[in-house]
Amino acid sequence: MTSSVSVAAGKEPSEKASSSVERKAQAFDFLDLKAQFSTIREDVMAAITKVMESQMFILGKEVQAFEEEFAKAFECKHAVSCASGSDALVLALMAAGISADDEVITSPFTFVATAGSIARVGAKPVFVDIDPHTYNINADEIARAITSRTRAIMPVHLFGLSADLSAILKIAKEHNLVVVEDAAQAVGATYEDSYVGNFGQYGCFSFFPSKNLGGAGDGGMITTQDAELADRLRLLRVHGSRQKYKHEILGVNSRLDALQAAILRVKLPHLESWTEARRRHAQRYRELFDKAGLQDIVVAPTEPSASNRHVYNQFSIRAPQRDGLKEHLRSCGIPTEIYYPVPLHVQPAFAYLGYEQGQFPNAEAASREILSLPVFPELTEAQQTLIVDSIAKFYLS
Repeated sequence: MTSSVSVAAGKEPSEKASSSVERKAQAFDFLDLKAQFSTIREDVMAAITKVMESQMFILGKEVQAFEEEFAKAFECKHAVSCASGSDALVLALMAAGISADDEVITSPFTFVATAGSIARVGAKPVFVDIDPHTYNINADEIARAITSRTRAIMPVHLFGLSADLSAILKIAKEHNLVVVEDAAQAVGATYEDSYVGNFGQYGCFSFFPSKNLGGAGDGGMITTQDAELADRLRLLRVHGSRQKYKHEILGVNSRLDALQAAILRVKLPHLESWTEARRRHAQRYRELFDKAGLQDIVVAPTEPSASNRHVYNQFSIRAPQRDGLKEHLRSCGIPTEIYYPVPLHVQPAFAYLGYEQGQFPNAEAASREILSLPVFPELTEAQQTLIVDSIAKFYLS
């Protein structure tokens, strides 16, 4: 997740500009949401108008229909919507009974909401290092971090690539641990030909505007195969109440708005084509980097097998002199982002956990070296060529 989203319309570089990095690139956005909106404007506006005319804004038929369509699309039995991806994680932990004195193992190389959700229910985030090739949690490190207080594992499918779920599920089964998948960046990603979010007891998704399936604001979803867990999630998201003013348990207010559901219903049928566009862009980047002879650049990881589909919420490279490269690209009018510049174990908010710099070297190296390039579906070949040519100029001139 990011704290803000640029929605300025992208502009395709002119043929002259794209053929030479001696000229400053015509600016375009890291994520061009206006370009996407222009292709579905009529349907989105009709969906919004329908909700406005109904004046039914909280939960209701639009939300229920979206939950059912999401569950069908991603082959899960139950999908329970909520107000954000962050809340999805919190609600999953609450439904699992995770609370004070419990420990949950997760990655330090992720957005703050991952570990923040653990802390918000009173539990202790326990970090282990990442795999330096996939940037996901290193399953080999998980077993060594388990204590008598460990109750759950929260793997993150970072940048759109699944974590090593077979190994994680094996450990969880051996130690009787709950698995909460943080799939905020991985809607539509697969592991062994099944969609992520269907492996653990809970799968948590975000509809933040920058996500591959993004709303016009915040929104989230929790998937589960267990009817009882789904029922508990639905109860928790509405203050623990099935009947007005009767509260069975203590819950929270975390409901998806009908307007968001209506917009997401319009977008969902397009997600597959948008995802395939991202995957084509990723392959083109690889070809362009190979052609440019940029041997020092480590491009975004590919899937370990054809059954593990990467959906490229981000296309991230590892680059020497990362900060200098970012500034060079900025001067060329090329937008980039850094996910994530400071790993969680050394964030001030988690200082109370007692971790120190150097404890998780792979996560720390990734934070110093990773730079994410534009990969949104409407990105043009000319823009990609310009990006790689500009990177080549930084390293090779």
